[in-house]
Amino acid sequence: MLHESLQTILSQRMGWTELREVQEHSYKAVTDGNDVLIIAPTAGGKSEAALIPVIDNLLRNGWPGIACLYLSPLKALINDQEERFSNFCLPTGLTLIKWHGDVPKGDRSWKEGETPHILMITPESLEVLLHEPKLTMALKNLRFVIIDELHAFVESERGVHVKTLLYRLDRIAKHPIQRLGLSATVGNPDEILSWLSDHRHGEELVAIPAPAKQKRFSFIIEAEEPGRMESIIRYVSGKKALVFVNSRREAENIMGAISSRVGNVHIHHSSVSTPMRKAAEEAFSKDGGACIICTSTLELGIDIGDLDVVVQVGPPSSVSSFLQRMGRSGRRGKAAHVVWVLEGACELLCSVAILECAMHHKVEPLRPLRQPYNVLAQQMLLYLHRTKRTTRKQLKNALRALPPFTKVSPSVIGNLISHAIEYGYITTDGDMLMLGEQSEQAFGMANYRDLYSVISRGETFRAVTPDGEIVGTLDARFVSGKSGGDFSLGGRVWQMIKYDEGHNLVVVVPGSEQTSRAFWTGGGYSGFSPLVCAAVQEIIARKGTALPLPIREQEVLAGRIRRLPGQIPSAGLCVQERKIGGKVEVIVFSFNGAAFNRLLTILLSRQLGGKVKVRYSDFIVLIRNAGKDGIGQKVFEALLAIRDFDQDMIRSYLPVLPANTWKFGSVLPANLLEDLVMSEHYNIMECMATLRAADVILLGNEEKPPMI
Repeated sequence: MLHESLQTILSQRMGWTELREVQEHSYKAVTDGNDVLIIAPTAGGKSEAALIPVIDNLLRNGWPGIACLYLSPLKALINDQEERFSNFCLPTGLTLIKWHGDVPKGDRSWKEGETPHILMITPESLEVLLHEPKLTMALKNLRFVIIDELHAFVESERGVHVKTLLYRLDRIAKHPIQRLGLSATVGNPDEILSWLSDHRHGEELVAIPAPAKQKRFSFIIEAEEPGRMESIIRYVSGKKALVFVNSRREAENIMGAISSRVGNVHIHHSSVSTPMRKAAEEAFSKDGGACIICTSTLELGIDIGDLDVVVQVGPPSSVSSFLQRMGRSGRRGKAAHVVWVLEGACELLCSVAILECAMHHKVEPLRPLRQPYNVLAQQMLLYLHRTKRTTRKQLKNALRALPPFTKVSPSVIGNLISHAIEYGYITTDGDMLMLGEQSEQAFGMANYRDLYSVISRGETFRAVTPDGEIVGTLDARFVSGKSGGDFSLGGRVWQMIKYDEGHNLVVVVPGSEQTSRAFWTGGGYSGFSPLVCAAVQEIIARKGTALPLPIREQEVLAGRIRRLPGQIPSAGLCVQERKIGGKVEVIVFSFNGAAFNRLLTILLSRQLGGKVKVRYSDFIVLIRNAGKDGIGQKVFEALLAIRDFDQDMIRSYLPVLPANTWKFGSVLPANLLEDLVMSEHYNIMECMATLRAADVILLGNEEKPPMI
């Protein structure tokens, strides 16, 4: 059924004799004219599943201009996919261009009459392109948008931004462009397909489960850091290995500990320079052993080839993350091998919970943002930047036409516009509105470059050698507190010799071997997902796991569970009072994750009053200084009372974060900023629904039972 040229590419150039199941189903779904969400495991052929029907259509119809747009969350993923796309395109005469911040400016365009058939781009660069009228004309015959790693967008403000871009592409093309989403892991695929498609025309889910294959799991439980480093060295030496960690600082720490004893070892995280990350990725294309110590930057679809082992240092935060990481191993007929390097029994318990969820095909659902007013403010300023002058009515209508904001009331948008006028972000000329002086001061540099992205650049400094080599980026707080001295970045030791606050620049030179580690604020480990926390509670309730753990790990897990209250049920909140010396404290075992427990901590503090001190983790809330007698009962009653709080009472108890927490927060009036904080930071609707649906149980008092 395929176009003859495409058949030739697949059979003769690639040596294929048939399509995979995901590619067969996707071909039919796409050629039938549907929006399609394609879900298949890592290395399962998703990219080709989208490309084959698209290339087939382009060859048959010969659309002028850009007919397909490939949208990626990462510049590195575009670079990685370029060769794969070229293998399909170049033999047939189809052309493609990649466009992102690392592409030289002169290559981010095309000459008249040389428009590419396929454009590979990030959302932020697409926003730039859509402000170039001549280039935008090349999109009028656009037929397909392929969105890779869709799950990386859905729950973030970038996802909201993507939805506005997709709407604008439909407007340019004057028809509903087919949207093809690719993902390896989605817990609620039907909902996400609807989110992707907006019910513009047919929708079809192509979900192909991972084929059963052998998996090997090894566990190293070592309380002391030197012992954990020795274990990592033992497993990665001479092998192709990825070592996944949960923070940039931890990656630097491990790199410093093992680099002198492991050959061809590299580091890969978001603060390492692009050339260093590229060198790490290319290391796997060569013969012999190679090891990359990495964060989540290598979870997404960048192809680093075949490998022997994945080492997971500490449990990841979610089942989705684990599946992405495990999917890197076990390709081409090999057994997947994951080595867990853990600090103690609690990390083992969480790791087992993740494995149980994966075994039962439980993955975290994705939840799009409900009140993304930060993006609304961005879109308001972008519209004014694009049109130069407009009326209040036109601006309102333009914003409410965007799919993420169709249900926002006209009065809310009117309030936003009035606030922006009052504070100088918008200026008026009679009935006409234009960008104001405050917008120019806040976002106007480099022709309003800051408006094109919802990603806040944050307070970071580029680390550069005297010769101009970019080493990576450093946190501003680390830079200002360092004032000289050595630190580790990119697996090497550097000394900071001066910094320029005006240009956010740090000059560095090689340092000594005795060094501290750099730290970064934000973007780090955010705690376990509610799904993982709930799985931990189920394991505790049944007093063990059905997984065939080695005897030593079974004993470690059983010992940890025995030290917890024996009455914890498989679901619900438990309250237990305990005495330590002459003092009384109360533990609420909630197993709902840090976000839920943060909200519960604030509400309990207000409800209990006095000098009470409340702390929380992923699994518990701990209450101290609440009194001496009947404290467990008091906390139990406070939880029941909180369940009956209405939303106004809850909001009155919660502090509103500063406006500068969000990139465009200063543009928002106080009421919209508060709505944003309550919805997207505290997530009060979902958290309160969880609390109201949960049983609350008062356990018997015990003498100092240990906490999780």
